[in-house]
Amino acid sequence: MSSMSLLSPHRALSQAKLLQNALVDSRQRWRDLVLMAADFAFETDASGRLVFVSPDPVLGWPVSSLVGQPAEILLADGGPGFNPFRPSTALRKRRVWLKRKDGRLAYMAISAAPLTDRSGQPIGARGVGTDLSAQDGFDAQAAAALRRSEILEHIMRRMREEVLAPQMMGSALDELSKALTAEGIAVVDVIGFGEGPRILHLLGDSCDAVLSTIFDVAGQQLTDEVPPSQEPVRVCGPEGRPVLACPAQTRFGEQVIFALWRTPGSPGWDEDDIQLASAAVGFIRMILEHEAIQREMARQARTDPLTGLANRRAFREDLARHIDRLEREELPGTLIFADLDNLKPLNDKLGHDIGDQAICRVSQLLRDAFRPTDLVARFGGDEFAIWMNGADHLTAAERAEMLQTEIPKILSELTAPHGIPLTMSIGIATREPGTAEEIESVIRRADLAMYEVKRNGRAHWRVAPGVEI
Repeated sequence: MSSMSLLSPHRALSQAKLLQNALVDSRQRWRDLVLMAADFAFETDASGRLVFVSPDPVLGWPVSSLVGQPAEILLADGGPGFNPFRPSTALRKRRVWLKRKDGRLAYMAISAAPLTDRSGQPIGARGVGTDLSAQDGFDAQAAAALRRSEILEHIMRRMREEVLAPQMMGSALDELSKALTAEGIAVVDVIGFGEGPRILHLLGDSCDAVLSTIFDVAGQQLTDEVPPSQEPVRVCGPEGRPVLACPAQTRFGEQVIFALWRTPGSPGWDEDDIQLASAAVGFIRMILEHEAIQREMARQARTDPLTGLANRRAFREDLARHIDRLEREELPGTLIFADLDNLKPLNDKLGHDIGDQAICRVSQLLRDAFRPTDLVARFGGDEFAIWMNGADHLTAAERAEMLQTEIPKILSELTAPHGIPLTMSIGIATREPGTAEEIESVIRRADLAMYEVKRNGRAHWRVAPGVEI
């Protein structure tokens, strides 16, 4: 039996009243201390709504306009950092940007802790804050500069989480959109002027009228000067949208415009916005350069370094896509396997420089002899592969005959004085639609046909037997 049950009802009621008064007194003392020691104090309930705010007014807000509202309405729009109104553990003097009633920002050091019930379930939070931006020597300009620095540092952290440049750009634009309350952001290619915009990256609502404004007005201002102007341009866009266009030029000569726009009727871009956007141009430029490097690396991984043709890896990857399309369209495709005869004796006698010249001349002939929609690759050494979309073995044979005639002509200057004729042995294999023939099978048939030519005197072509449907 508890001690409370031994008390008389009157005494038990008095005891409960004393506890209630002590609790109320304790709460009042806490609030009195808060009023004396803090610039800002709050309590939230389990849903994150403000149930107590002090002093009145706080940051220019009447307390009556805040109580009952989600505490997040006080957070600076898109500002980096944590949410002090929903702490998972006790925290001390964590810095955060809060929004004043007049739109200016307050830089607060907040200490807060979660509130829990007897079972440990969260039922809200309680905290106090000190307004650092109100301290001596911390004027509005310094506060704005510090916030820009924090935003840029936050963007850099987000970018470091990504590996590929497009994902880096997406993270950077996402954070900038929040920090600058932009409806949309685009990175557009200036070279596209006159032929319509070439959008490199786009975030948010696409607005063709805004993009048209950027190119018609800002683009003209940015490209009239030589060298192009690097100053941001403010433009009144369609339906009163504030538009900000910031030019950027990479080390590789890429000239772009980093453009932002807000919803119709929104406040225009102030100097702090422009300074933040201008600072972000450095990130945009860096990512664009990273993209260019990644594109070049990808190109090199798929390209033969001597001739610039596709290499074996790229040819096989692209061939799979071409065959899928031809299968859907019920069209044939033909593979030509070509091997340059007598290249080794030429290298042995005249050196690899002359052999490389021969390879490059043959490569150029192949580029000129086949359509851009066909695939032309150097498989390595003296081997070449050509895939002709929609062509049968008869069309390929005509092309092979032409190569037999033209190869000795274009190489005669290199080979004739030394008595080493360079010719070409060619194998042809056609893949008919509906056969379900695998790529490896087509390559093997063309390769075997080419080696049959090699074994039978070289310098001619042969069509491989077909595959039954």
